[in-house]
Amino acid sequence: MVSAELVAIHRYPVKGLSPEPLETIELEAGAWFPGDRLHAVENGPSGFDPAHPEYKQKTAFLVLMRDARLAALRTHYDAATSTLTIAEAGETRASGDLSTAEGRAAIEGFLTDYMGAEARGALKVLTSPDGHRFTDSLRAGFVSLLNLASVRDLERKMGAAIDPLRFRMNLHLDGWAAGSELDLVGRRLAVGDTVRLQVLKRTERCAATNVNPQTAARDLNVVKGLMQAYGHTDCGLYAKVVTGGRIAVGDRLQVLDGAPSPKADDQPRLL
Repeated sequence: MVSAELVAIHRYPVKGLSPEPLETIELEAGAWFPGDRLHAVENGPSGFDPAHPEYKQKTAFLVLMRDARLAALRTHYDAATSTLTIAEAGETRASGDLSTAEGRAAIEGFLTDYMGAEARGALKVLTSPDGHRFTDSLRAGFVSLLNLASVRDLERKMGAAIDPLRFRMNLHLDGWAAGSELDLVGRRLAVGDTVRLQVLKRTERCAATNVNPQTAARDLNVVKGLMQAYGHTDCGLYAKVVTGGRIAVGDRLQVLDGAPSPKADDQPRLL
């Protein structure tokens, strides 16, 4: 059975803002990816109630799909102190402890000024209560996976370089044929020695992927490129954690449950 390699791990502590690269992470069965989409910035009143959290459309928040200039910001989140630091062009512009009203106000004030007319009134930093995350798709715990061979195949089809960070996924994998991961819905995957994931669904892409994460420019229509090349806009997978444990960059990932293994020598076949 041909395996893939886990080549990068990322989490996105604040929805719409920059990723945090990791070398290792501890996953818990049935739980969200740790530290991922913990916070969001509400762009105008959405009615979100932390005492009774309900899924809200992504347009209720600052998101790259609509707010491309967010990609020009570089953020760092210190989980131990709940402190978010925002930099622009290498200069720190704001910092605040998101667990305090004062810290949230510092971040809100900067972002409200930064977004200008794109802000629908004063912005508000939200923190997800237990059992909730500010995600775009699934409403239960998940891990997102991206096959880098699929990105490379799309690059060839579109004739342009595509940064995998456009897709804002947790785990980047290499070693499978392009598109072969899309056949794995319902199958179980082994990551390293202990972690087991079950694939829930394909990831349908939105206009956030059109934004260059390095320049903040809408320089490619990735959604259109996917549709023209493959007849759909899916790229990546969502999975749930069945068995927890620690994973690390360099771990091998294998298909279980008798699923057909994606072969490295298969021809690209994004369906």
